[in-house]
Amino acid sequence: MRDILVVGAGNAALCAAIAAAENGARVTMLERAPQELRGGNSAFTGGCFRTVYDGADDIQHLVPDLTDAERDSSDFGSYDAATFYLDLCELSGYRADPVLIDILVEQSLPTLLWMKEHGVRFLPSYGRQSFKVDGRNVFWGGLTVETAGGGLGLVDALFRRAEALGVEVRYDHKVESLLGDRRRVTGVIANGEELYADAVILAAGGFHANTEWRVRYLGQGWDLAKVRGSRYNTGNVIRAALDLGARSHGNWSGCHSVFFDAGADDFGNIGVLNQQKNYFTLGIVVNRDGQRFFDEGSDFRNYTYSKMGAAILKQPGGTGWQVFDAKATPLLPDEYRVPRAARFEADTLEALAAKLEGIDTDGFLHTVFEYNAAVDEDVPFNPAIKDGRGTSGLTIPKSNWARTISEPPFVAYQVSCGITLTYGGLAIDSEARVQNEEGEVIAGLFAAGELVGGLYYDRYPGGAGLTSGSVFGRIAGAQAAST
Repeated sequence: MRDILVVGAGNAALCAAIAAAENGARVTMLERAPQELRGGNSAFTGGCFRTVYDGADDIQHLVPDLTDAERDSSDFGSYDAATFYLDLCELSGYRADPVLIDILVEQSLPTLLWMKEHGVRFLPSYGRQSFKVDGRNVFWGGLTVETAGGGLGLVDALFRRAEALGVEVRYDHKVESLLGDRRRVTGVIANGEELYADAVILAAGGFHANTEWRVRYLGQGWDLAKVRGSRYNTGNVIRAALDLGARSHGNWSGCHSVFFDAGADDFGNIGVLNQQKNYFTLGIVVNRDGQRFFDEGSDFRNYTYSKMGAAILKQPGGTGWQVFDAKATPLLPDEYRVPRAARFEADTLEALAAKLEGIDTDGFLHTVFEYNAAVDEDVPFNPAIKDGRGTSGLTIPKSNWARTISEPPFVAYQVSCGITLTYGGLAIDSEARVQNEEGEVIAGLFAAGELVGGLYYDRYPGGAGLTSGSVFGRIAGAQAAST
């Protein structure tokens, strides 16, 4: 029986552990966090997975308890392999590793079905990824399913299965270095103890929680970003692999960052999730000068949200406001109703402006009135498609979903930058084996999840992160158990 060490305890690590155990290995997971904070970044997500599917039948396979009434009242559409592949290519500026993204696309649905067999419950993402149009729930943006209970529900389900398969989990175990050399790894040093194994799988996340590394690699100002997820993802495992001779890969100056509630804690709070603010497509966003600074309707939020944190960080004071009226607020999901949200409401735009501390009131009012006058009222509003309802004559247009900010009460949410994950990491091959600087495989060393480089660059298609963690975690576990 092969002994496998899995470093990390999020979605990718758990899928690796389960795959290794079901292939006959003895598996030990090393989780840096205490048990009550286990789960890595995965626990902080909404649990949405991006996958190839061909209509309602594939959704039914993932969601076996989907009722006939739910099928009849839903337009799931489809999301084929070519579209998924193209999305990954386009959002990376055509820099993504073609071998890795081909595997990600091809194995997306089979991997989710495998997870379902291991106890993960998938649901249609009604509350976050569909709008009611003509009485039907119309799904949009290629992102259709989520896990029951969100990210916490996901990791809890995977932990139950891993423990049922005999996987041992050691909490409060920080990996400091790897044992071996640039050709073979034989174990790790964790908490000062040497732990030996036939294979080691690294799945401990990126470096988004390392303030000094953010400034070093992402640039000036990134020390001011709030950490949306796990505080334990500091890049120490990436550094251990690089010190051994592993090859770095991907976009080390890029990251996934979102509009985040300005009142949120500096580090992710597992008790107060969904503090991101991603439905800016339904209103407008202004900075402290009261000016709009990007096209809020350029595409579905699934394809633009991951660069919004960087965009707001560049604005004066690194902050701004998302502004909606009474037409839009009923369409906002639960992330806009979290406790302690930086939310402001008034019955007039002038009164709203007076509540937005630090904003240029005249600039804000001019922006809103100018925007309202530019909206094309002749095009029907449809939030489930790129409806072409835009503006005319503005220096920065709004290309879709443009509606006037005109019906009270008016609401503004103050937002800042929340960093989710970093894009730079380790180089792996098609079997999730880590490569050294000479391009050779480091025997006994595998990797999956956010510490893998080469998948994401400029932007990130929502839900691809959990899917890639599961796909390459499953591959890493199976390969580690059989090699």
